[in-house]
Amino acid sequence: MNAEGFDDLDPDPLLQLQLWLEEAAGAGLREPYAMSLATVAPGGEPQVRVVLLRAVEVQGLTFYTNRESEKGRALAAHPRAAAVLFWDPLERQVRVTGPVTEVDRVESAVYFAGRPRGSQLAAWASEQSRPVADRAALEDRFSAASVRFAGGSVPLPPFWGGYRIAPVRYEFWQGRRDRLHDRLQYAPDGRGGWDRRRLMP
Repeated sequence: MNAEGFDDLDPDPLLQLQLWLEEAAGAGLREPYAMSLATVAPGGEPQVRVVLLRAVEVQGLTFYTNRESEKGRALAAHPRAAAVLFWDPLERQVRVTGPVTEVDRVESAVYFAGRPRGSQLAAWASEQSRPVADRAALEDRFSAASVRFAGGSVPLPPFWGGYRIAPVRYEFWQGRRDRLHDRLQYAPDGRGGWDRRRLMP
């Protein structure tokens, strides 16, 4: 994409994000859906970690986690988030910010059922973000979950599910020579569409 073409990104930021995700996946990147997720803890301090983006739909960007984890507790207290997808070999990133809602249990269960069995068992075994004595204690919990659900399917834990960010602002960034990077911001236009403006690098 040349610098002039950057101004011709899709008028719909969701479609543009889907296109860049497809191009990142097509480039063979190891984790094209890795997304840095920033939240605000109940006490007000900022937090950030990497999660995997699992769906990009009209409703927003979806990821899944333990609702009792650090991020789950943060989102319960302050249901807003910022996220960044960065693809270094392509010199691209996309930033989004917006309110966050919980994905309902039915949709979460459908996603959970498609996970590898080991990942399902790990969801039951881990009290995510809580202290654990050592690695052996964690593996003992995994073994216990394996025994508990031996011979049958692993159900969705009551404390596990999805979250969806509904972006109210997007920013697309393309790296350029001499640090004259391209940045295009999308913000609601008040009429159901999006205003776009180019930002200084």
